[in-house]
Amino acid sequence: MQKIVATFILAFCAINFIFAQQRPNIIVIFTDDLGYADIGANGMVPDIKTPNIDKLAENGVRMTSGYVTAPQCAPSRAGLLTGRYQQRFGSDDNGVQPVPLDETLIAEHMSNAGYVTGMTGKWHLQPLYVQTNWVRENVPGIPDKERYSPKDVPLDLTMKYYPHVRGFQEYYYGTMYNIWANYDLCGNSIEPQWINADGYRLDNQTNAATTFIDRNHENPFFFYLGYYAPHVPLEATEKYLSRFPGKMPERRRYCLAMMSAVDDGVGKIINKLKEHGVYENTLIFFMSDNGAPLKIYKEDIPLTHKGGAWDGSLNKPFVGEKGMISEGGIRVPYIVSWPAVLPKGEVYDKPVISLDMAATAIELAGKKRPGELDGVNLIPFLTGEKLEEPHDKLYWRFWDQSAIRMGRWKFLKAGSREFLFDLRSEKQEHENLILKHPERAEQMKKELVKWGNELKNPGIPDGDIKREKNWYDYYFAE
Repeated sequence: MQKIVATFILAFCAINFIFAQQRPNIIVIFTDDLGYADIGANGMVPDIKTPNIDKLAENGVRMTSGYVTAPQCAPSRAGLLTGRYQQRFGSDDNGVQPVPLDETLIAEHMSNAGYVTGMTGKWHLQPLYVQTNWVRENVPGIPDKERYSPKDVPLDLTMKYYPHVRGFQEYYYGTMYNIWANYDLCGNSIEPQWINADGYRLDNQTNAATTFIDRNHENPFFFYLGYYAPHVPLEATEKYLSRFPGKMPERRRYCLAMMSAVDDGVGKIINKLKEHGVYENTLIFFMSDNGAPLKIYKEDIPLTHKGGAWDGSLNKPFVGEKGMISEGGIRVPYIVSWPAVLPKGEVYDKPVISLDMAATAIELAGKKRPGELDGVNLIPFLTGEKLEEPHDKLYWRFWDQSAIRMGRWKFLKAGSREFLFDLRSEKQEHENLILKHPERAEQMKKELVKWGNELKNPGIPDGDIKREKNWYDYYFAE
């Protein structure tokens, strides 16, 4: 019996070794405004139904301390796709600037490594009309306005920042139904053009991913799937809504339905990989760009409301929401699956961050990780080859907030208000320990200031908080 077991183990290791010698395909699935609670695998709420995402976790590693670099769409995506803290190049929040053209995105690295690269869904790294100062400085002849509109930013300027000039060879780009594409959902190559897509936006994004796999499964590929869900405007078909009958806030029902559509998509992608015999050697990252926008009270306002509103998602058990660098704003669902190499069903509680995706992908593509990247290759940590924590320190700076995590401890500064939390205690951010451990807080603050001074706009915020005041008054009432 012992001989049989030993033979099995050796065979298993040999298979893993063979796969490890082949460069894996890599798929990055990035949802939009999805809270930590809203995948079933995290076990926080009973009403979410994500069996395919849960299966992804069962066949891979689920991170319980997985972070993004910002609690907002554009800067979080900038960090993910550059592998660098976005404050290093000035893309701190949605209202500042696009990702500069001299920043190298992950798709460019992967293309240079011989990968076929593709993307679909949300981009958000191009010039935005809310970037008032940047628009004034970069749009010739534009009148000075307090606030601009989308039509004020010329399309020819915006296009210089689109995926097709940032390393993505194949693209079906667009959040809703106006799509810039060089292939169609039937698998045909087309001249780059704008098309009006039929069908449901999330199904289209799934179909763009599976079509890309059909077209490129014989070569190593990198695909970025930016699902536009469950971000407002909330939109779902009866196919998905009918899965959630009964009395509940309508915004919650739509969130559940939209995540069910994403979950179906994850299942279709996995089935497509299996169909082509490449599932075992495909590395899949699943994350959200930030926590849910609860708008404090989770009001179930009519779906016709056009402004920002609760998207129906939840951040349980964490404090805060999108826009805050408390855990509810930056700790997100985070799964890594690579069946040929990674253990199955593991839970990893050491802090990791979205920056690690780029570092991991580049090294697995056979290239040396550039020194300017802030992430690490996660694979040795997830296989147990390395037992230490992947990061000594993780940092955040957003609006009037800044924070640092070191091991179990987190120092958070919101304007002049300062907090110290033990994130491995039951109380986490419900108990400010700064008076009990002032020396630790001061040491961490010095490390945070040191990092802040390395950034394009040096320093960490001080003084009164502005946009975040109502949140901190509510969530951290003294």
